[in-house]
Amino acid sequence: MAVEEEGLRVFQSVKIKIGEAKNIPPYPGPNKMRDCYCTVNLDQEEVFRTKTIEKSLCPFYGEDFYCEIPRSFRHLSFYIFDRDVFRRDSSIGKVAVKKEDLQKYHGKDHWFPLQPVCADSEVQGKVHLELRLSEVITDSGVICHKLATRVLECQDLPIVNGQCDPYAAVSLLGPSRSEAKKTKVKRKTNNPQFDEVFFFEVTKPLSYTKRQFDVEEDDVDKLALKVDLWNASNLKFGDEFLGEVRVPLKVLGQSGVHDAWYFLQPRDNGNKSVKADELGSLRLNIIYTEDHVFPTEHYNPLRDLLLLQSAHVEPVSASAAHILGEVCREKQEAAVPLVRLFLHYGKIVPFLSAIAHAEINRTQDPNTIFRGNSLTSKCIDETMKLAGMHYLRVTLKPIIDEICTDHKPCEIDPVKLKESENLDTNRENLRQYVDRIFNVITSSGVSCPTVMCDIFFSLRESAASRFQDDPDVRYTAVSSFIFLRFFAPAILSPNLFHLRPHHPDPCTSRTLTLISKTIQTLGSLAKSKSANFKESYMAAFYDYFNEQKYADAVKNFLDLISSSAHWDQKSIETPIMLKEGSVKLIIKRFDAKGSGRFMIKRAQGRNRFGLKNFKKRWFRLTNHEFTYHKTKGSNAKGEGALCSIPIENILAVERLEEESFKMKNMFQVIQPERALYIQANNCVEARDWIDILTKVSQCNRKRLSTYHPSAFLNGHWLCCKLSADTAPGCTPCTGGLPANIQLDVDGDRETERIYSLYSTYMSKLVKMQEACGSKSVYDGPEQEEYSTFVIDDPQETYKTLRLVISAVQTLEQQHMQYKRDKFRKTKYGSQEHPIGDQSFQCYNRQQSESSTYSI
Repeated sequence: MAVEEEGLRVFQSVKIKIGEAKNIPPYPGPNKMRDCYCTVNLDQEEVFRTKTIEKSLCPFYGEDFYCEIPRSFRHLSFYIFDRDVFRRDSSIGKVAVKKEDLQKYHGKDHWFPLQPVCADSEVQGKVHLELRLSEVITDSGVICHKLATRVLECQDLPIVNGQCDPYAAVSLLGPSRSEAKKTKVKRKTNNPQFDEVFFFEVTKPLSYTKRQFDVEEDDVDKLALKVDLWNASNLKFGDEFLGEVRVPLKVLGQSGVHDAWYFLQPRDNGNKSVKADELGSLRLNIIYTEDHVFPTEHYNPLRDLLLLQSAHVEPVSASAAHILGEVCREKQEAAVPLVRLFLHYGKIVPFLSAIAHAEINRTQDPNTIFRGNSLTSKCIDETMKLAGMHYLRVTLKPIIDEICTDHKPCEIDPVKLKESENLDTNRENLRQYVDRIFNVITSSGVSCPTVMCDIFFSLRESAASRFQDDPDVRYTAVSSFIFLRFFAPAILSPNLFHLRPHHPDPCTSRTLTLISKTIQTLGSLAKSKSANFKESYMAAFYDYFNEQKYADAVKNFLDLISSSAHWDQKSIETPIMLKEGSVKLIIKRFDAKGSGRFMIKRAQGRNRFGLKNFKKRWFRLTNHEFTYHKTKGSNAKGEGALCSIPIENILAVERLEEESFKMKNMFQVIQPERALYIQANNCVEARDWIDILTKVSQCNRKRLSTYHPSAFLNGHWLCCKLSADTAPGCTPCTGGLPANIQLDVDGDRETERIYSLYSTYMSKLVKMQEACGSKSVYDGPEQEEYSTFVIDDPQETYKTLRLVISAVQTLEQQHMQYKRDKFRKTKYGSQEHPIGDQSFQCYNRQQSESSTYSI
């Protein structure tokens, strides 16, 4: 989701590898071990949680997390918790990385020391204050100076224990100052509107004849206004601290007026430092990206160069897309935006066919075809992940879920066998699993996405043409992707392919490793199967599968998915679980007379709506229906769904504005006769639910074109004020694209990402130009510094490089102009950049330095 900013769209995303923690302090008891899990937080909002690693002081998580960040934030934080089944889980320590510091750790494994978690330091949000110093004449004829402090509002306060009932306490600090005044408590909102004014006496009364507006400078330096934000709690521990602001009165200046937004800050004692590794440390790899995307016309030259030239220029190594792969440090960097861009515009098959054909022609041995981490292999990998994700879920998820749930022993290494296990039983368990997975894969050819089939057809034809003496190369060219890079990795690490929410436990992980090895070997069609295994126990196990029927099944499957013919995908009769989780809901039903009434699971008929009206329910989404249940285990207990909504009855899925129920992270699922208002646990989860519900219902014939972004309350729609609850929507629906791979792709954003890569590696582009010149003039051995580039035609490559550099420099100038304009217009202390915004201060310093340099 993009944040609009001065005519640009700003996209933020983060990809995190949570590795492991070490040296966690032991539990103060006889056992000393802990059951630890890690959470990922945007400021104080939890957006991801790892599984719990039991009985360890050095827990290994090995989990990946990616999300689009739909709002501004100040810190990306990681908390290590110790699970407690009897009491609230206790926090051990945290890692908090400021937004402006994220680039320091970009793409690198780094050990972060854990810092203590203190309630006084857990702050987020901002407050709007207005200060006015005025001269007041008392009844006795003397004058004094009073400070009028207006607390207008706060935004983005943290939700504490599921609720936020904030109030502000205002006091004047200085010699002999002890006044403290409080606002009213605002219930159930983390964006409170206070708009209350408090008066403080700043100077002692002076004689009427000695009128003096300015406060003595010495006194001003000693005075400061302090505003504390608190959450009014019913707990015995008292109210919770939400943050504070200290404003020195010298900011009033000669005008005596100050109006600004402030970021809330921790207390002075809120950042206690500890010795290195006293609380342990956490290994993380963080990749944070922020793209500022211009309107589409800005990208026309670069986009046209990529799309119109890359698949048709001869040779393909002289194309703009191939050049990007040559200059990037990692091929994966280039592959991701290139694939998404070409997919979005329907150009992926000719592009991949061209670069694959060129790579096959450079390959000398058919046994090494597509074995390296080339641009071709990375691009096809990325295409399969995007286009084949649903295919993968339909094919593998049911049996992967069963393996992870049943925990059948499958260890066949005699050295690792437990005393209670039987080797023959384990082999049989493993054989059954391999057989079932092999069968579902080889019978799934008809469901393989058309775009993947077209790519495989091209690979097969190019390989067969290049190695005409090898009859099996047309199979191995395809199996090296569909088995080696698609099915086998998904079985090995189902969490990375969204088949499971977390990395499997060690025992299950070992089972999946053995299955993955066997499936990979079955799909490879290698002439000597036993030679593929270093372990003798694996070679012995593979004897079960040394039958011609397995090789025939693989060939039939590969023939089917590499056919050039197009077919309609058959509907899948078995429901496939797409997403499930616990959220809160309320239902609005339209009766025959057109009057809107709310069907509430608790206290039906009430006119007021609060947290008690929202009931927690367990939601399940399959490719057939959207259901909710009383609890997660309702199905296992034989209890049916409380409500079942066929996918074809979903008319729209849209966000619900916070003003409707004073609650964040809400969305609505609109049906013909009613709407479900649902609150997710956090902003990322809300976005995930909206995205996947929109995808599965995208092709419904009766989808709405407009909707109401707010609720119908007190006889009218809050958004458009119309009194008829059957009134057509007042806002266009989002997500109007057809239900295909294009839904997830923003072409302008991907072009901006490609521009950023070109800009980052500009020095390599220049060096590649030099290499083209050197190769054209001197037809001898290549210079060592140029040998890393693939340049088949120096003249064509040089022409493309010149066009790429020109397009990148034009976009660079537009970005610089935007930054200069923003620097000139932005006010420090505005709602967008409150006082205390360190990232903006850093940006200001950079712009000042660049301006000075330019002058």
